[in-house]
Amino acid sequence: MSKLFRKKPVGYDDSDFGMKRVLSAFDLTLLGIGAIIGTGIFVLTGHAAAGQAGPAVILSFIVAGLACAFAALSYAELAASVGGCGSAYGYSYAAFGELIAWIIAWDLILEYGVSVAAVANGWSGYLNDFLRSVGLPLPEALTKGPTTLAWNAYLGGALEWFGFDPNAESVRNGGLGGYINLPAFSVIIGLMLLLIIGVKETARMNAIAVAIKLIAVAVFIAVAVFNVNSDNWFPFLPFGWFGHNEAGHPIGVLAGASIVFFAYVGYDAVSTAVEEARNPQRDVPIGIIASLAFCTTIYVIVSALMTGLIPYPELNVSSPASAALLRVGHNTAAGLVSAGVVAGLITVMLVLYYALTRVIVGVSRDGLLPSYYSTVNRRTHTPVRTTVIVGIVMAIMAGFIPLGILAELVNIGTLAAFILVCGGVISLRLSHPELPRPFKAPGGIVLPMLGVISCGALILFLPYETHLRFIGWLALGLVIYFAYSIRHSRLAVAG
Repeated sequence: MSKLFRKKPVGYDDSDFGMKRVLSAFDLTLLGIGAIIGTGIFVLTGHAAAGQAGPAVILSFIVAGLACAFAALSYAELAASVGGCGSAYGYSYAAFGELIAWIIAWDLILEYGVSVAAVANGWSGYLNDFLRSVGLPLPEALTKGPTTLAWNAYLGGALEWFGFDPNAESVRNGGLGGYINLPAFSVIIGLMLLLIIGVKETARMNAIAVAIKLIAVAVFIAVAVFNVNSDNWFPFLPFGWFGHNEAGHPIGVLAGASIVFFAYVGYDAVSTAVEEARNPQRDVPIGIIASLAFCTTIYVIVSALMTGLIPYPELNVSSPASAALLRVGHNTAAGLVSAGVVAGLITVMLVLYYALTRVIVGVSRDGLLPSYYSTVNRRTHTPVRTTVIVGIVMAIMAGFIPLGILAELVNIGTLAAFILVCGGVISLRLSHPELPRPFKAPGGIVLPMLGVISCGALILFLPYETHLRFIGWLALGLVIYFAYSIRHSRLAVAG
């Protein structure tokens, strides 16, 4: 049994594997902003307001932001004090041992991989809207992959065994769909090539895209603030704090928080850059906390203005920010915001894709996956093999597989990772009180405990089916661990 919980030594260092330390605290902050600001503002705000929380979606963002803040302080402490691969995986390895670390790694692969593919689908829709506005729309068969109904037919009804409702999904997506979501497929391939070039070049591109995105947000705020109708904020709590609708689905502020939590997915990606940060013990905590604080403020402001522009039921569209501006007659501003969406969602995909490859590299170095995946190219100093493999897999997912139900797994996977990060701080405070901590979360173990409680509560507010699918994914991960990882890990080989 002790083999299952072998721990990587606290302070373990992977710095000899060839990645360049080129990222400053400012680069890391922009990396976090690039990952966070995107889907939350441009898509989920309208969905959560219309379906879960009404104008009180503002409170949903605050609740989700607080849960993230507790986890962010724990991430920052572990990033500053525990060496090795960043991310919840590396920290869980030091705090809980090999088995829990593998579970979290498998969890993060799901989180980042599905997130990139899902956001690529949203990006594709915005791009095609833009092409349609200039008279160059793509054929519908090239902007949609097969729906769940089509895949269920191809697979002989197998999807129904896994809890999918093919008919319901197909009603939302239109019959059998098309052949391939070509823009979604293509954008991931383009990001793959960018990440192969090198991380510093990627950071420069991210900084430019973040600037464009923030300009778009500023345009929205500048126009919306003068067009708010305060009557739209009442009733402020139409669905209360928590309940269920007629179909049995969760509604209310807390249910909204479990949905808009997706808007914060990505800030933890900053911690995966620990090996490429110039001064990781100082810069990584700054990048994590600064990006989260900035983005939470922006979310609250934008959600308040958006629900003040038009009645909240009208926000249940794929582009609520631009739709709200169009509704009040500001077509030019709506166009500028839409352009910012295209740039914004690219940075979300870029940072999540980057984080996915770095997690896989760290897991491979530790022997839990074959060493093939941790090879760093001598010329670009990037993990080219892993970047290409996961890029092709995600491009196929984005181009051919309907992701509406799978996307729900992103939130539960991220929340589970956050719980273990907070638990890791508690564990190391008790087991290694002497460990140097250049950054230490204030309040003893109170804040990490609040992180465990708040993230655990948000998991409870997710649909029951999501829990079942998450358990199935973890079961597959355990099969891989006991079939390969437990015998090939570096700690097992070392003795």
